[in-house]
Amino acid sequence: MKTEKRTPWKGTMTKRDRFNAQMHFRPFDRTVNMEFGYWSENYETWDIFLDNGIKTEQQADEFFALEPPAGAGGEIWMCPQFEEKVLEERGDKLLMIDGAGLLVEVPKDGHSTIPRCIGSSIETPADWDRVKKEHFDRYIEERNVDFKKLDALAKDDRDYPVGVNCGSMIGKIRDMLTLEGLAYAVCDYPDMVEDMVETACVLAEDYLDRVLPRYHFDFATGWEDICCKSGPLVQMDFFKEVIVPRYKRIGDKLHKNGIDLWYTDCDGDVRPLIPYFLEAGINCLFPYEVNSCVHPGELFREYGHELRIMGGFDKLQMIKGKEAIRTYMESLEPYVYEGGYIPFCDHRCPPDVTPENYIYYLDLKEKMFGLK
Repeated sequence: MKTEKRTPWKGTMTKRDRFNAQMHFRPFDRTVNMEFGYWSENYETWDIFLDNGIKTEQQADEFFALEPPAGAGGEIWMCPQFEEKVLEERGDKLLMIDGAGLLVEVPKDGHSTIPRCIGSSIETPADWDRVKKEHFDRYIEERNVDFKKLDALAKDDRDYPVGVNCGSMIGKIRDMLTLEGLAYAVCDYPDMVEDMVETACVLAEDYLDRVLPRYHFDFATGWEDICCKSGPLVQMDFFKEVIVPRYKRIGDKLHKNGIDLWYTDCDGDVRPLIPYFLEAGINCLFPYEVNSCVHPGELFREYGHELRIMGGFDKLQMIKGKEAIRTYMESLEPYVYEGGYIPFCDHRCPPDVTPENYIYYLDLKEKMFGLK
């Protein structure tokens, strides 16, 4: 039987008021109903998507009646990107240069997987000088803010939350250098890597300086992905001495403009970084992966209201089935009601989760955390 489009959850607050209340430990009518999206294979294999012509995350959000916050962001990283070029075919693989300037091997059929990285366009300070000049110019026209678009998105009388993007201080640098390349560069060319971090910070500051005085944002966002299941992928001394001061510069701008909620998207075991995140003003984890870290409750017991979490529903429990889904959902209940926590799948929902289990998960979330 074809699954019908879901109806929005009932509520007594606007989306904006609900989000701000829930994330600031104030009374709220019911939890924010949001998810983090799906693997591309879901759109090709889930009958619920195929039967309803759903091919994008936006269409899925509309079908499931989700309420993701809106986001504002400009060109605060590499611009223009490298031209993507296929260099050769190797059986069922393609050898190519990607948009970040990496030499990668990818599946010819285009299925989702992490590309096999073979090399970077930046290995020496001379390489960085060239790439910086060609791809990180602060003053190119593309970095101008589209105020007309932002005026419509972030109008003061809106009833939905809007966040402002603060970029990435080290995650995208790690992407651009490769993990191995970053490890060597921090030791061999620390000044070069610090200049890359400074460049990332300045580009974010340029954008914030243009938009923060003009709009009232509800939160700030960032992206790092600098941890794996065994902890950070960057040297901690370098992180504390080089990255944290840049976070603080951005945090100061946010706080002066009334923004006290800032999340960064960082997978893996983030526990070693949390004290430094909090020191700099990053006080929310998103989409918080459980299996490479701990149950959200453990962090709330340690940090209390200093920390917020978005995500944290163990995707592996969705795969196991309804009993596991219920058990895990019940383990989150006290933290949802305490506030500072919005539960959803702890990364993009994989195709291993059946549509039946996913609908059960959505129904149960509404039953437990929707309007009573």
